[in-house]
Amino acid sequence: MRIFKTKWFDRFACKFDIPNSMLIEAVERAENGLVDADLGSGVLKQRIARAGEGKSKGHRAIILLRKGDRAFFVYGFSKKDRDSLRQDEEERFRKMAGSYFSLSESDLSGLLAIGDFMEVKNG
Repeated sequence: MRIFKTKWFDRFACKFDIPNSMLIEAVERAENGLVDADLGSGVLKQRIARAGEGKSKGHRAIILLRKGDRAFFVYGFSKKDRDSLRQDEEERFRKMAGSYFSLSESDLSGLLAIGDFMEVKNG
């Protein structure tokens, strides 16, 4: 399983001091069937704990997940800032999932090289 984050999500994670280990843990939970919200077409909303607090008051991450293959962290928000996504946002993420899942290894390598995506690795 390869895990990626977009440039936008990387800035979000840095702003809120969310380490890669928490992202990996969120994907592992999803892979094991522990999904906080399945929005369809491989779009998941997973909770990520805020430092020193639990997941319920923490952050929400939108993950585009193709089980056993790839996961992309594309959007995040704090629970205190908003409750959920609008219907039109969910639809955009479902369309995005189709595009991201169809990327070839060559496409991914190019996007990694120019910094549009970063690979999430432990440590």
